[in-house]
Amino acid sequence: PRLHETMSDSEHEVETFETADAGASHTVPMQAGSVRKGGFMVIKGRPTKVIEVTTSKTGKHGHAKCHFTALDIFTNKKVEELVPASHNLEVPIVNRVEYTLLDIDEDDHMSLMDDKGDTREDLKLPGGHTDADKLADDLRAAFDDGKEVSVTILCSMGIEQAHALKEINN
Repeated sequence: PRLHETMSDSEHEVETFETADAGASHTVPMQAGSVRKGGFMVIKGRPTKVIEVTTSKTGKHGHAKCHFTALDIFTNKKVEELVPASHNLEVPIVNRVEYTLLDIDEDDHMSLMDDKGDTREDLKLPGGHTDADKLADDLRAAFDDGKEVSVTILCSMGIEQAHALKEINN
């Protein structure tokens, strides 16, 4: 008579899904065969942009495999991944936010203002690889010249970094 007091199967499924997905809300699943060149995917826990996809058909009973070559969107490091086409992989949610550059302090922290007038000062100039160092130099140069500059901040998987700048011509 006590059998009906246990959790139903569907409740168990919901529970396991929530625990398996905990902390992964920065990504969405996608079938490997659907990821295209120019798309994003997570490789070794990092958000990357796919620059090349090759698909190979293996053996009589094997699965087609997708070979991805991608660049880390924050470090520009080249990474590769081999995934069966039918398998799911993680696609990072990538957002771009525009800010107006107000100031750069001596510690390389940028003072940024969004379109609502809210400011933030928690992001440093980018660095760590050639493109980021060049962007940091360009940002500093534009700021030192007194130009009004809009900074694009790339946000993905809990990481935020300056990605591009453009001059604002009033």
